[in-house]
Amino acid sequence: MLFRSTDAALAYLTQTATPSRRILGIAGEPGAGKSTIAASLATQLGASLLPMDGYHLPQARLVELGRRDRMGAPDTFDVQGFLTTLRELRGGGTVSAPGFDREIEEAVADDIVIPPSVATVIVEGNYLLLDSGGWGEVAALLDETFFVEVDHDIRLSRLIARHERFGKTPDEARAWSLGPDEANARLIRTTAPRADHAIRLD
Repeated sequence: MLFRSTDAALAYLTQTATPSRRILGIAGEPGAGKSTIAASLATQLGASLLPMDGYHLPQARLVELGRRDRMGAPDTFDVQGFLTTLRELRGGGTVSAPGFDREIEEAVADDIVIPPSVATVIVEGNYLLLDSGGWGEVAALLDETFFVEVDHDIRLSRLIARHERFGKTPDEARAWSLGPDEANARLIRTTAPRADHAIRLD
């Protein structure tokens, strides 16, 4: 199903609410706006929000692995830790999960707590629909998935602005956006057909 606005997706989710816990996934390329959409939906649905960013490997570990210059690529995350959290959410108990501090680019342990009373959990991240590198098990743990689509130039300008906001110079922000981020975006774009729904923002 295609939604042309966040409000349209919200109306759909409100109409299809279930008495049992549901876990929704929102995927998209870097800068597409998935974090903003996920946060808005979570607020209006009274849901908990679980960003995938908390599963970034520590900076020191990325340096050890020689992957620091590719931070954000599929193999720079703790995929198994992420899967463990999703399975715990399926169990219905209280679940603790890491958050992410963008200023220092490090995960914050147990920053998110999701109690059993929460009926909807919104998970957002780049690789929810990827079927390689250990990510293939993620989609099966989500009840419904949405892929956020936006014009390339709008997405790029947002991404550059975000990098500048968190400390990169304009040249560094553009280089990172057109380098590692764009390489990841090309991969993420191939996963769009696996989503149950699309949110297309013009």
